[in-house]
Amino acid sequence: MSTAQNAQSEKIRAGEVHASDIQVAQARISAFIAPTPLQYCPRLSEITGAQVYLKREDLQSVRSYKIRGAVNAISQLTEAQCEAGIVAASAGNHAQGVAFACRSMNIKGRIYVPSATPKQKRDRIMVHGGKWVELVVTGDNFDEAAQAAREYAASTGATMIEPFDNRDTIIGQGTVAAEILSQLTSLGKSLDTIVIPVGGGGLLAGNLSYLADMSPRTAVVGVEPTGAPSMKAALEANEPVTLESVDSFVDGAAVKRLGDLNFEIIEANKGRLHAMNVSEGAVCTEMLDLYQNEGIIAEPAGALSVAGLKELKLAKDEVVVCIISGGNNDVLRYSEVMERSLVHRGLKHYFLVNFPQEPGQLRTFLNEILGPDDDITLFEYLKRNNRETGTALVGLQLGNAKDLDGLLERMAESRIDCRRLEPDSVEYSYLVRN
Repeated sequence: MSTAQNAQSEKIRAGEVHASDIQVAQARISAFIAPTPLQYCPRLSEITGAQVYLKREDLQSVRSYKIRGAVNAISQLTEAQCEAGIVAASAGNHAQGVAFACRSMNIKGRIYVPSATPKQKRDRIMVHGGKWVELVVTGDNFDEAAQAAREYAASTGATMIEPFDNRDTIIGQGTVAAEILSQLTSLGKSLDTIVIPVGGGGLLAGNLSYLADMSPRTAVVGVEPTGAPSMKAALEANEPVTLESVDSFVDGAAVKRLGDLNFEIIEANKGRLHAMNVSEGAVCTEMLDLYQNEGIIAEPAGALSVAGLKELKLAKDEVVVCIISGGNNDVLRYSEVMERSLVHRGLKHYFLVNFPQEPGQLRTFLNEILGPDDDITLFEYLKRNNRETGTALVGLQLGNAKDLDGLLERMAESRIDCRRLEPDSVEYSYLVRN
């Protein structure tokens, strides 16, 4: 074996995580964190034919599993490290876990979040941290905020508490799997499949590590948003790669680069891992379904696992657990959630309509083009192109997605010129992202 190969093997061994590490962490964090419920979901069970359970990490005191890794990492700092203070970067949830730990352990912390972090998450960071934390908003995404945090740590000597690419953080996140297996055992059941949301890979790496030792036959599904496929890119390249850009909507999973240590663990277990991605629109649809049916307020990343569940082929009565990773969703975002969901389900469409400048043309559009169950949700008169026509931006919500073909046929037959804005067009990007 070459020197380089030896070095790589040593690196992997140094970063290995085992069930025994996670069991010790369970005891360590138990003074701060209570186990979260594992709830049977009749609706999803009926849809899939499997026995579907939801691991309710949204019910943590900080409404996210991130408190596990943060508390596990911070509780092991030396007295000198605590005195020097800590620094962290986060899209919002890790920051709340760090803030909680700072206040609980009387440690000063400085937390960086990107500008895309919802106000609800920013406010909760300060509620949990109080006088013990300082919040800094910088950068357009997590990676830019993380760079600023690392520069601050290097210049001040503060300890950086990494949100996912760190062994102690990964071990803390692995306690989710430990709880799940214990809870299923008390029900007389074993875990066939677990569905895990993926951003930087900390939750996936921790759960994979525990299950590799304690339940090696369990199938693991990692789900990431289509707009931030950092795991997919890493697996294809056989190493972590930095994405040029990400869609920040699923803010808890909008990470440009999978963690290095996380990748090593994922790579070592890829034979039992099914990696997949789902669209942001599908995530929005599941957020609404969880709220309307189960009364669960899931943030976008929190609904990733359920969105992925719908894409799986499951055996009858197979025991499946979906991790609802977080519930820090700003109510002000629900209008965008509704919009993305409608577009995803084929119910919302946009058109540029050139109306002849003659009396009765809007009435013609309503009576001869629109179907009986179609509604106008947006009508914005843009400008008069010339003396004969005038253009309007029209948003339509259909009663049924199947009605689109008939609508397009009637538009083609009409003397009113209608042009559909396709989801990948420049014009469409100003309206909504699918």
